[in-house]
Amino acid sequence: MTFNDNVGLDTSQVQSGGSGGGYGGGGARRGGIAVGGIGGIIIMILTAIFGGNLLGSSGTSNALDNTSEVSSNSGAITDQFSECKTGADANSNDTCRVIATVNSVQNFWSGYLPKYGQNYTPASTVIYSGRTQSGCGTATADMGPFYCPLDQKVYVDVSFYQELSSKYGADTGALAKEYVIAHEYGHHIQNILGVLGASQQDPQGANSASVRTELQADCYAGLWVRYASQTTDSQGNVFIPDITDTDIKSALSAAAAVGDDHIQAQATGRVRPDTFTHGTSAQRQKWFYTGYSTGDLNRCDTFNAASLG
Repeated sequence: MTFNDNVGLDTSQVQSGGSGGGYGGGGARRGGIAVGGIGGIIIMILTAIFGGNLLGSSGTSNALDNTSEVSSNSGAITDQFSECKTGADANSNDTCRVIATVNSVQNFWSGYLPKYGQNYTPASTVIYSGRTQSGCGTATADMGPFYCPLDQKVYVDVSFYQELSSKYGADTGALAKEYVIAHEYGHHIQNILGVLGASQQDPQGANSASVRTELQADCYAGLWVRYASQTTDSQGNVFIPDITDTDIKSALSAAAAVGDDHIQAQATGRVRPDTFTHGTSAQRQKWFYTGYSTGDLNRCDTFNAASLG
């Protein structure tokens, strides 16, 4: 989805962190670390917190270290993202696109969630390159974007977008990239609503709470898309003027790319439903579209859904 050229970007909602690369445009580097392998693939939350991976192999969370401290100095943040001022910048620069998406997603939820009796608490996004420290352990580029409930922040290395298309098969459209951020903020909504911890109690399997958690976050991403063209900045400028069929197809391509069955088949040539943690490509597409087509938070109740398919 193309942002309104005149919409203003609020860089106070993001922080810089990490080392080994710049933040400019789509050319941000990952310091020699590439997304690959089965333990650090894609739009994740719990690998960073509880260990494990998409194929169900055991693992442990990364220990906190002092490799790179996340900046919390507001002046430094402003300087770091000084190139990101408007929607026009977001349309030409992937780092600025992340910021615009964060702004739009948070403005949406701050107005939408109270309709269901719950206030929205903002969550910062840490944009880093290569490696940084999170409240859930050391964040590295090969983990993919994730949400940490312990510090209530989203972590993203922007160069992940290149892998999303080149390695996992999503198209290169804007909404495929924006879906990534909206999905992670879906986990933040789950944290606010008190359901996020269910994934730890039932961490894998085709009908597991982990799968239901991820599919609900996809549905929440669809909710944002549904109302994105009505969401405005502090000056009343609409973030995204129009949502096209091509945009929706782009988001669906990203949802399909991160399905357990697709990733497992690509990685090993085998599909093992008993080890699913995120849901199939078809399920991820279905629940994203459910949020988008209905616009109703209650329709995203994957935990009580009789069927996920």
